[in-house]
Formats: sequence, C-alpha cells, structure tokens
Amino acid sequence: MSKSAHVCVIGAGPSGLTAAKNCLEAGLQVTLFEKNDQVGGNWVFNSSTGHSSVYNNTHIISSRSWSEYEDFPMPDHYPDYPNHRQLQAYFDSYSRHFGVHEHIRFETNVDQVVRDAEGNWQINYTDKNGQSHSQTFTQLMVANGHHWNPKYPQYPGTFNGTFTHSHDFKGVDDSWRNKRVLVIGAGNSACDVAVESARLAEHVGLSMRSPQWFLPKFMFGLPSDVLGVKSSWMPSKLRQMIFTLLLKVLQGNYQRKYGLPMPKEPVLSHHPSVNSDLLDFIRHGRVKPRPAIESLDGDGVVFSDGRREEYDTIIACTGFWISFPFFDSKLVDFENASRVPLYRKMLHEQYDNLYFIGLFQPLGCIWPLADYQAKIACQEILGNYQRPKDMAAAIKHEMDHPHMNFQAGGRHSTQVDYHIFRKELKGELAKAGIDIGKAPQGEPGRYKQFMPSPQGNKTAGAH
Repeated sequence: MSKSAHVCVIGAGPSGLTAAKNCLEAGLQVTLFEKNDQVGGNWVFNSSTGHSSVYNNTHIISSRSWSEYEDFPMPDHYPDYPNHRQLQAYFDSYSRHFGVHEHIRFETNVDQVVRDAEGNWQINYTDKNGQSHSQTFTQLMVANGHHWNPKYPQYPGTFNGTFTHSHDFKGVDDSWRNKRVLVIGAGNSACDVAVESARLAEHVGLSMRSPQWFLPKFMFGLPSDVLGVKSSWMPSKLRQMIFTLLLKVLQGNYQRKYGLPMPKEPVLSHHPSVNSDLLDFIRHGRVKPRPAIESLDGDGVVFSDGRREEYDTIIACTGFWISFPFFDSKLVDFENASRVPLYRKMLHEQYDNLYFIGLFQPLGCIWPLADYQAKIACQEILGNYQRPKDMAAAIKHEMDHPHMNFQAGGRHSTQVDYHIFRKELKGELAKAGIDIGKAPQGEPGRYKQFMPSPQGNKTAGAH
C-alpha cells in the first residue's frame, strides 16, 4: 500500500458509514461525502435532499438481531423491528463512536467522478455554500444506495388525480379521509403504503401485476429471519419447499382466501414481502386486491380484467433504478442489468481501485454484510487480499450461479441469499488472513477482535 492512499466514500448511509469506519480501523486516510446534513441515508425522515424513502411509521423489515453491525449491537431496549427514528439514532451513534463523523463533509453533493490518466479518481463536488471544488483520491468506495431513484410505470392514457411514487410517501393525515387510493406493486413498500393508507382512506386498491409471497414478521414467536437462520444449513431447494409449504398452511390459498394471484414459483424465487398486516387488511375489506392496470382514464383507471374504478391518488411502489449520477454511463451503467457484473457484488472487472459497498439485496439486512465488503476492500488496499486473477471469468461464474433460482429481471439484479453471501464474504476475508468466526444459531456472529478501544462517544442517540 502506498502511504499516500486516500479513500473517497460517497454516501453516509449505513453502507458508507461502515466503509469509512473500516478505512479508519485499517489506518487509511478517508473522506466521506454526504449531501444531507446528518447520517443515515434513507433512514433520515423528511430529508431535505429528497433522498429519504421512509415514511412516518416506517419500521425495518429485518429483525434487530440480523440488522445490527456485528461489532456494534443495537441498544437492548430497541424492539425486534426498530422504527426509523431509532435507526437514525443508531447510525449517528455508530458514526460518532468509531470516529467517522469528523471525516464527513455534510451538505456536499458529488457532481462528477472522473478517472484520470494515472487511474486515480477526480471528485468534482459542490459544498454547502454552493462553491465548486475538485479533489483526487487513490481509491473510491461507492455507497450511495440503490433505493433513491424512483421507477415510474408507463400506461396509456392520462390520469387527472395525484400520481406519485412511494419514495415521496411520508404518511397520511386527515386530508386522506374519504379519498380513493390505488397502490401499484406488491413489494414491501406497496404493502406498507396500502396498509397505512387504509387506516384513513375510504377505499384502497392494490394493483398487482405478478404473484407475490407475503412473509409475516413473526413465525412461531420468532422474527421470521431468526427462524430462517435455523434452516440455513439446508440445501436451498429444500428450504424453499419447506417455507412454501409452511406459508400455505399458515395463510391458506391466496386466490380463494384473499383474491390474490397464487404464486407458481416457491418462496424465495423472488424477493418476498415481509408484512404482518396486509393479509388481515384484505380479509377485513380495508385493502382491495386488483389486477394489473390496462390504462389510465381521466379520473380513474381501467384494469386488465376490464373493471374501471375512480381514484383520487395513485401511488407507484414500483422500485428504483440502480443509478450513479456522478459517473459517465460509459464508465459505469447498471440500470438495465439483469445481473450486476461485480465480483461479490463489489469488485469491478476493469477498475481495481473502485469498490461498491452495499450494492446487493438479501432477504435480511444489507448493513452487516456491507461491513464485510468494506473489510475486503480495505484489505486489498493494504495489499493483504488478492482478487481473482481472471475477474471476467469469476464475475461470469457468479452471475451464472445465483444463490437461488431467482426470477429474471432488474428486481433481482443484486439479489443474494443472506447466509450464503455471508459465508462467501467470510471466505474472501479468510484469504486475507482474517477469521470472523462462526455465528451461533439464531444470532449473528461477533468479531470483537475488530472492536476499537471503548473510548468513543456512545451517548449520541442510540447508546
């Protein structure tokens, strides 16, 4: 490693914070750019930048046990599924405890990233005073997240009411009473928005184009991901078969009981929605399942079954583009990729000083595994880790052999199985001589050998 190494991290969300934390622990100089005025990324409610995707009653969909960083447990008083205020306080506490805060340039927008003739990264940015600057770094860790650039569906016709995206949904108030709301989608955001809207709106429709499995947050008294880890030793197909049978027994036939399309593929063939309320709201008549939209028609919509209904508001919960507005598309462009071409979802074939941290989607939480990715990146910068010699072949093999037979399409371009991916990342760290240790059943592992001396600020928010 060159003594002049200086790492740039883009984004002070959960992945960017752990990237910077690992740089500091490795003795690397690091600068973190964040366009908001506080840490937390999407978990900053009512972000002035428009980057936030949480609404007033948002809770995380993975349990506390499998969401916390493994070297920084969440407070004992936090519930199984913390809300966004608790999570933002946790990230702030994490940042201050590990000394990341003083390396963050807040209210700073990265406008352009250019690779110079020496292979370094020139960062052109605008500070909080509107002044333009340029700075060159030897390594770049991209952690700007992949839930911020909304995808809007396109339909024939026009709609006269309010047409918005879940990214801009912040909650409901009295103005929603007597309103007719249509939610498009079947993912986690669609479930949350439909249930939240139905608490006040007169009528809530839920338009689904494709069948979807819905996992409750608790099964047999345990958070569903804690239960899931108890079967992580099983082959993937056997796990899918067992969980599919279990859901059918617990929930019944979707078509007959709820008026929902019945999935033809087993659980985990696509990213499931984790929600304990939606099916109850459907059976209570508060949320009305509807098929795909055929066209927009003034004050209403026409569905694929020929039904026409009037609506005041349409909320598209149709996902996000994987976007990097600061890169020239000729340099990096994953927007239309069915599989993101990165080794371990982080290493680029052509640029050995470019790292993507947290650019994957598990059934579980990104943050602890983003911590692993950041460790791998730091070990490579230090010269302790060697990436595959034939990166093209390694990336192709990874893309051709997903952890499960996920359905094709952009929705699953970064999909991984949490426990398989954790094992793979641990294997990469073992190549650098680092042994994280084995996680006990039901709880994530702890790698206390990475803990800094207990001198950081633990009083900020979470601890």
